[in-house]
Amino acid sequence: MDVLGVDACGKQGWVGIRLTDGAYAGSLVDTRLDTLIQRAGAAHVIAVDMPLGLVEKGWRAADLGAKALLGVRRSSVFLIAPRPAWQEREYTAAADRCQELTGNRLSQQAWALAPKLLEARACWLADERVQEVHPEVSFCALAGGVPLPHAKKTWRGQHLRRSLLAASGIVLPDALGEGDRIPADDVLDAAVAAWSAHRIVLGTADRVPQVPELDAEGRAVEIRF
Repeated sequence: MDVLGVDACGKQGWVGIRLTDGAYAGSLVDTRLDTLIQRAGAAHVIAVDMPLGLVEKGWRAADLGAKALLGVRRSSVFLIAPRPAWQEREYTAAADRCQELTGNRLSQQAWALAPKLLEARACWLADERVQEVHPEVSFCALAGGVPLPHAKKTWRGQHLRRSLLAASGIVLPDALGEGDRIPADDVLDAAVAAWSAHRIVLGTADRVPQVPELDAEGRAVEIRF
């Protein structure tokens, strides 16, 4: 059974790691997420590291819950503004709208997600196989519920993440093909997204929050892991 884990990778677009029956089965890179999904073929679940569901007011319970789970890694979770803020074209207008709806302004870091967030959200709305994940939440679950002590861009952090994946049956080869040109931390994030996708297929995945809010389109606003 095939699944795909996906992470955004800057100007190169998106990197995907495919699993077949829980084992590494290849990498894909494409500038467009919808094209990457098409190339993945009959993947049963496509887990994407990007906020997908949006609320109308206040901060997403998914982000607040993820921060609570992650302890030392909580800064890896951005608070995602309500949907109306993402309809604005400029940062200042979006930050003002966020202030109205949450009591706080949208961060520049979060606003930088806008192009990829809107692209991924369109795919999520069009395809029920697409699910939201967060790599640090997934790695925390993979490590037995313990937040990882080393950041993903550090030598020890990358070694730990690759080792955890290998112990779960996801052995990333030294030569990835398309994924060879992608930064290691993005590949690792896509791989653990695929781990969560496999858990979703098996029915063993968890979610935060336990009782999700609903997007205006009727889908659950949740992070799966």
